Amino acid sequence: MRPANDHSPGTDRLDARTKTVIGLLLVSSFVVILNETIMSVALPRLMADLQITAPTAQWLTTGFMLTMAVVIPATGYLLQRFTMRALFLAAMSLFSAGTLLAALAPGFGMLLGGRIIQASGTAIMIPLLMTTVLNTVPVHRRGTIMGTISIVIAVAPAIGPTVSGLILSVLDWRWMFWLVLPIALLALGLGALKVQNLTETRRTPFDVLSILLSTVAFGGLIFGLSSIGEAAAGEAPVPVWIPVALGALSLAAFVARQLFLQRSDRALMDLRTFSSRPFVVAIIMVLISMMALFGALIVLPLYLQNVLGLTALDTGLLLLPGGVVMAVLSPIVGRLYDRVGPRPLVIPGALVLTSALWGLTMLDQGTPVALVIALHCLLNAGLGFIFTPLFTSSLGSLDRSLYSHGSAILNTLQQLAGGAGTAVFITLMTTGTADALSNGADAVEAAAAGVHTAFFWGAVVSVGALAVSFLVRRPKNAAPAEPGGAH
Repeated sequence: MRPANDHSPGTDRLDARTKTVIGLLLVSSFVVILNETIMSVALPRLMADLQITAPTAQWLTTGFMLTMAVVIPATGYLLQRFTMRALFLAAMSLFSAGTLLAALAPGFGMLLGGRIIQASGTAIMIPLLMTTVLNTVPVHRRGTIMGTISIVIAVAPAIGPTVSGLILSVLDWRWMFWLVLPIALLALGLGALKVQNLTETRRTPFDVLSILLSTVAFGGLIFGLSSIGEAAAGEAPVPVWIPVALGALSLAAFVARQLFLQRSDRALMDLRTFSSRPFVVAIIMVLISMMALFGALIVLPLYLQNVLGLTALDTGLLLLPGGVVMAVLSPIVGRLYDRVGPRPLVIPGALVLTSALWGLTMLDQGTPVALVIALHCLLNAGLGFIFTPLFTSSLGSLDRSLYSHGSAILNTLQQLAGGAGTAVFITLMTTGTADALSNGADAVEAAAAGVHTAFFWGAVVSVGALAVSFLVRRPKNAAPAEPGGAH
């Protein structure tokens, strides 16, 4: 898929049209991704108002990621078949409709339905943004732009709890959607006026079997992982092994189908991306890092409210500094990437991430709030040094024809990791709490024990990310920026 306005590697500046489109995509993506975690602080309030359990309430976040994991695999096809403008308008229309439905929801079922429709639009937006950047931004400036994209992908979820905490301090939970709706509609209106097509489309065959297999594969895996939390509470709708086994078998069939179709360039998700070593290494690290990010985002608010007894507003404000740290670091790291490549950034980032997760294992009912803030900032600092280099080096190592497929794969696995992180952390916290209660601990002590269990295993897994970070290399087709080049 060739860009309509091809930028040669030596081009230093983006034209006004490209800047406008990328700017609108960035702002719109920030709004839609923010909603992925906006429910986390609201879970205790929703559990009381809607009379649901924590594992059930978790579905408002996990269901969002489940939908994204189902829709995103098809974006590789959509980005080649349909224009940027059409996809942008479809994405923002779906997101706006879902936001309205959630705002009007009288109960859990309709609220979950609104979240699913929101996620359908969100699933299109991020691959659209990444593919547009890869096709229009010169190689030696991609780190800088990807640094800004990292604010969208990682910082927006990180500040979601803060936004919801501020809203819940003065308003009903439905206002989390009423306040977002006019922003979404404004983005939709501006997009209708300003978004132009920067890439060319081409007719590609649509394989229905691949869509069905990917839906069952990724949907089954996330559903099964999410059901682990309900199983721990004795509320799983079906035995956990059934959706997990069905998802795994469907994934194997999906992979086999794609390997067959890609011989004739007809794959829904072209797996030749995995022939790139930088892409594979980055995928492994992104999986572990996203599990840590979303696991922390779901457990920390519960810890602050159920163990330390803080309000939703206090919780949101205490998590804000960590989001600010990542927001400040991401563009700086992007510029550094253009100069030094990924390895000098990713290794220290992985070390900081591991240290932060081990520090979080010390949380209990007597932990000073200042230490919680410091550890959360440290966690986000580590992730800030990881995400931008990984996004840039992984996708930048691919041939141009594989950009849309690489973006779809990266974002699909990212959602799978986020869903797995949320489910696994909640499950570990639930089982740890239950064990402590059975041993005679009171409710607060038991909740603190559950938090410790969740972060302990998160810290163990993060050691693997640290080991993999030493394998990260700069893509062969991405040379350092010239000393006098524009950044």
